Amino acid sequence: MIKQTDLTDWTALARKAIDNERLTHEEALSVLTADDDEVLLLMNAAFRVRRHFFGKKVKLNMILNAKSGLCPEDCGYCSQSIVSTAPVSKYTMLDKETLLAGAREAMNRKAGTYCIVASGRGPTEKELGQVIDAVREIRETMPLKICACLGILSDEQAGRLQDAGVHRYNHNLNTSRSNYGSITTTHSYDQRVETVDTVKRAGMSPCSGVIIGMGERDEEIVEMAMALRELDADSIPVNFLNAIKGTPLEGYGRTPALKALKVLALFRFLCPAKEIRVAGGREVNLRSLQPFSLYAANSLFVGDYLTTPGQEITSDHQMIEDLGFEIELCAL
Repeated sequence: MIKQTDLTDWTALARKAIDNERLTHEEALSVLTADDDEVLLLMNAAFRVRRHFFGKKVKLNMILNAKSGLCPEDCGYCSQSIVSTAPVSKYTMLDKETLLAGAREAMNRKAGTYCIVASGRGPTEKELGQVIDAVREIRETMPLKICACLGILSDEQAGRLQDAGVHRYNHNLNTSRSNYGSITTTHSYDQRVETVDTVKRAGMSPCSGVIIGMGERDEEIVEMAMALRELDADSIPVNFLNAIKGTPLEGYGRTPALKALKVLALFRFLCPAKEIRVAGGREVNLRSLQPFSLYAANSLFVGDYLTTPGQEITSDHQMIEDLGFEIELCAL
C-alpha cells in the first residue's frame, strides 16, 4: 500500500489541482489508499479546490424517470435491464404534460437542472419527438436547464436535441474500460465514449460519470477519473452502487463511507474545475457522513432516483444550510 507520508501532503495536491496540473498515477492512488485517520485532512484539501472554483454554492438536480423498464440491455447494476427481476414499474415514454409537471416540481425543489431520463438502448423517433416537444415548452416558460439521458445517439438526434434547447446530455462511462465487460455485454465502453463525443459535436454540455462499488480495484477507479478528465466531461455524477435485489449485482456490499469520501476527493483533484455530483446511492453508502461529501462535490440530486428513493428533500436543503453553503439558482 502507498502511504500518504511517502508523497507530498494533501495541501500540495490541492495546489496542483488548482493550477490544473494533473496528478501522477501514484499521487491519485494515494488518495484512495490513505489511512482513514487522514480523511479529515484529505477533505480539507479537496475543499480548498472546490472553494477555489465554486465557492460554497451547491447545484441541485432533479431526475424524472420518463420511461421505465423495457430495456434490452444487460447492465448488471440496473433494475430496469432485461436481466433484472426487480419489481420495478414499467411504462413507455411519459406524455408531454407529465414531463412539464416534472419540470415544475424541479423548480419547487430549488433544482437548477431538470434531468429527463429514459431507459433503453437509444430513443425511437416517437420518443425523441416527445422529449423535444416538452423541452421546447419548458424552455419557453421556466428558468431551468435541461439535461437529457436517452441512451446512444446519432449525430442527427443530438443536433435536434440541442436545437430544441437541451443544455446537457448524460451518458455515463459507469466503470473502467478494463472492468466494463464484467458489467455489460450488449454494448461497449467505446460506444459510450463515442456517445459523449457525439454530444460534444452537437454543442451540448457533456455529462458523464461512474458507479463505484462494482468490483473494481483502486487502480481502476483512478483509471475512471483520468478517463473523464481526458474526455473533458463538464459534469461528473459519482454514483455508489445501491445493490438492488433482482439485479446481477444484488450481492455486492456497500462502499464504506470513508472510502466514498476518498473517491469524491480523488475526482475533485483530477477534475478540479468540473461539476462533481454526489449521486445515486449516497444515502445508502455515505449514510450519516453525507454532509462531508459536499466538501469535495458541488452538486447533488434532490428527490428520488430512477427506481430507488432518495433522501427527503427538506433534509437535503437543511444539510446545505447547516454546512453554511448556498443553493445555486439557475442562471440561463
